[in-house]
Amino acid sequence: MKLTLRQRKIVSAYVFLSISLAFFLLIRWYPTLLAFNIGFRDWNVFQGQGPWVGFDNYVNIWEDMQKPRSAIRAAFVNTLLYVIYGVPLQMVLGLAVALMLNHIRRFTAAFRAAYFIPFVTSAVAVAFVWDWLYARNGLINEGLAAIGLSRQLFTGDPNQALESITAVAIWQNVGFSVIIFLAGLQQIPEMYYEAARIDGANRWRLFRHITLPLLNPVIVYLSVLQTVSFLRLFALVQNMSSQGTGGPLNSTTTVVLEVYKEGFGRLNMGYAGALTVILFLIILAITIFQLRVLQRRVEY
Repeated sequence: MKLTLRQRKIVSAYVFLSISLAFFLLIRWYPTLLAFNIGFRDWNVFQGQGPWVGFDNYVNIWEDMQKPRSAIRAAFVNTLLYVIYGVPLQMVLGLAVALMLNHIRRFTAAFRAAYFIPFVTSAVAVAFVWDWLYARNGLINEGLAAIGLSRQLFTGDPNQALESITAVAIWQNVGFSVIIFLAGLQQIPEMYYEAARIDGANRWRLFRHITLPLLNPVIVYLSVLQTVSFLRLFALVQNMSSQGTGGPLNSTTTVVLEVYKEGFGRLNMGYAGALTVILFLIILAITIFQLRVLQRRVEY
């Protein structure tokens, strides 16, 4: 069958798209649907598919959350705290750095690379370096001692551990926010600022009435993406917390870490699958809420 040039282009496009779609379905949707199935079964890693138990795993999760000093309840609370602390700080810091870089005309590539390198660095390597910095005789404590302040336990103190890991997560991921904000800033036409300056607008008014409104799509995109990232926090917590268990005293554990501990530590994959489904629904609900509240049409 002979095809025209336009038809061949259409067929080629569908072939390439089908490859990406097949990969997406295999890597993303199949594990997601499998997690729903596992959550309703008494599933063991070595025995495979177990008997159907209905909502028993979800009932067990609810009962565990009612127990005093429950690791599951701590995981949900900590995960929420990571989001509350991490997302706003990372957004503000990323925007501030992007605004500064936007006014630099020399060595811009070097500055961008410097901020972006931590984002592409392995979380295990980042955790190792920051464990050394947080150590009793580490660089940070040596600096505190040099100016007369007491040494801190950081990840070894239940009152400081979560904030210490949050700071590392912000440091590692802020480079991504910087690059995205910088791209958004460079898309804003300069004529808007020139017209506002002619009308006597100062820097704050330029930022408040031009920069922020025109960056709204970028802010929505980053807020959703970073919220999901903090909700799924795992590698840093596992490698920086006490013995990789989310300690001390469950002060740093997250839902994803508890999924790992239940599924591969206690071999209770049904319980872990139910936790995964709950986290998926939480992420879905928060994402929809953010898109509805934050997203608005910008009129030019």
